[in-house]
Amino acid sequence: MSNPMMSNPTTSNPNMSDPNTSHAGTPESTPANQPPESFPAESFKDIFSEYEHSHSRKGEPGAQGREGTVIAVTADSIILDIGFKTEGVLPLSAFPADKPAKPGDKVQVTIKGRDPEGYYELTRGKVERPTDWASLEKAFAEKSTIIGTVTGVVKGGLSVDIGVRAFMPASRSGTRDASEMEKLVEQEIRCRIIKLDVEEEDVVVDRRAIAEDEERAGKERRFSEFKEGDTVHGEVRSLTDYGAFVDIGGSDALLHVGEISWRRINKPSDVLSTGQQIEAVIIKIDSDKHRIAISMKQLQPHPWDAVAEKYKAGERVRGTVTRIADFGAFVEIEPGIEGLIHISEMSWSKRVRTAADVVKPGETVEAVILGVNAAERRISLGLKQALGDPWAGAAQKFAPGTVIEGPVTSLTKFGAFVQLTEGVEGMIHVSEISAEKRINHPQEVLKAGQVVKAQVLALDTEKRLIRLSMKQLVPTGLDEYLAEHKEGDIVTGRMVDVSEGSARVELGEGVLAACRISEERLEERAEERSARPAQEDKRAEPDSPSSSKPDLSSLGSMLQARWKSGAAAGETKPESLRAGQIRKFRIAKLDPETKKIELELN
Repeated sequence: MSNPMMSNPTTSNPNMSDPNTSHAGTPESTPANQPPESFPAESFKDIFSEYEHSHSRKGEPGAQGREGTVIAVTADSIILDIGFKTEGVLPLSAFPADKPAKPGDKVQVTIKGRDPEGYYELTRGKVERPTDWASLEKAFAEKSTIIGTVTGVVKGGLSVDIGVRAFMPASRSGTRDASEMEKLVEQEIRCRIIKLDVEEEDVVVDRRAIAEDEERAGKERRFSEFKEGDTVHGEVRSLTDYGAFVDIGGSDALLHVGEISWRRINKPSDVLSTGQQIEAVIIKIDSDKHRIAISMKQLQPHPWDAVAEKYKAGERVRGTVTRIADFGAFVEIEPGIEGLIHISEMSWSKRVRTAADVVKPGETVEAVILGVNAAERRISLGLKQALGDPWAGAAQKFAPGTVIEGPVTSLTKFGAFVQLTEGVEGMIHVSEISAEKRINHPQEVLKAGQVVKAQVLALDTEKRLIRLSMKQLVPTGLDEYLAEHKEGDIVTGRMVDVSEGSARVELGEGVLAACRISEERLEERAEERSARPAQEDKRAEPDSPSSSKPDLSSLGSMLQARWKSGAAAGETKPESLRAGQIRKFRIAKLDPETKKIELELN
């Protein structure tokens, strides 16, 4: 029976009868020490028959496809009995996940070669070997996979027998170096025709494309098997600033830096390394872009779930400053739990403009929890509260009348602020700076940083306000007056204003006193003043016989009558107390501490 390939008229070319004859596009493979004309002229029929006979002697007709029986299923492969002394191996990925292989199943397979352990490498399905030029043309047109045998290494690649001699470039062999190419000699391979010229008998094949297609198909199949929520194991393949790429069984998945841990991580390389085995959960699959996102932290409890029970307002915590913002600093108090220290909670004594002036990233700080909002995942922290409230003992330490000394911290148009102690400031109003002259602005006599003495006038711990005075410490006319007088002294003063039952009296420049006046005293003083002019007028009469000697009995009768019935007809009404009068007073009370003077009419 003649070989079918010989029926093609194109095979009448004598060059096709010798497999070692070079053709266009195929490197010369004739041994250097034996010229082509030394070979006997043999027909392609004889060569092909010898090839089939040699393969049948090996007992490996599997190139045309054969049936195998599944005898075992391992974690990553399927072992089959293909009728040889040595079993064949199929990858586990050769079967869909919803229809896994099981012992006893019959599977149509094709032998690809042998693995390093001696097992036959199999692939599912039947792969044909071309039998004539028509078969080659059909395989080329359909880009189908065919079987070939590597016959030797030639310049630039390999010589492959696919019924005719074909050339396979080294770059399309699927090997990395020359040593791997040597191992392919006499091996059956699957390849694809990428160039076919019948007239020139020029055939070029590609093995790498088959492997790439199979790898791509395997990835597609594995990708379709993944589901969101699946837990996967993988190996870290590469690291970037924004995450890590992980091989999860033939497919690359992205582990974003924010999904590595609940705690804040600046760079993935701080916690991961290339080749590290990890466990993660699939959180997103983008089928259109063939992207998978995974997370390591999602496999661990969320730290905020226990925050409400674990942290209470008023407790002290320690943490590390993770980042700085204009409005404050974020502090990690445990992995995945951050609190915010607002700039207003950083210092008692000074106004903080930016958090970077007080804390730095990486710094460990102690703070007090001001509030916890687990629902919004927020914790408010206070840095200044951890230092203690300086106003706690201010009422006892800075009671009114206390003299303090401290530096001027700031100046405003209405006064100057003075630091009494760390976190406590008092204010000197512009009117309390000097008693000698009028001050329009504190900067006329004070400057920031200047140390001054002042007296506490008033304190309000709720509003955290302390009023101070500098002029109260400077001796005045009142101080000198108090030092020179005592209670009971008779003094002269001018009535500044008179009201019902009291009057304000000026005893000297800047020295004011209060005088209480009773109704009886007012009437008595009025009677005395009305009687004095009458007596003076009578004493002044030159014609009076009694002018030389006063008549005391008559004067007493007159005063008694006036006391009982008032002034006689025709007499003037005594002058009443009024502002501007100069009178004599007796000092009834003098208090140097409060600088108060009380008087009585003399």
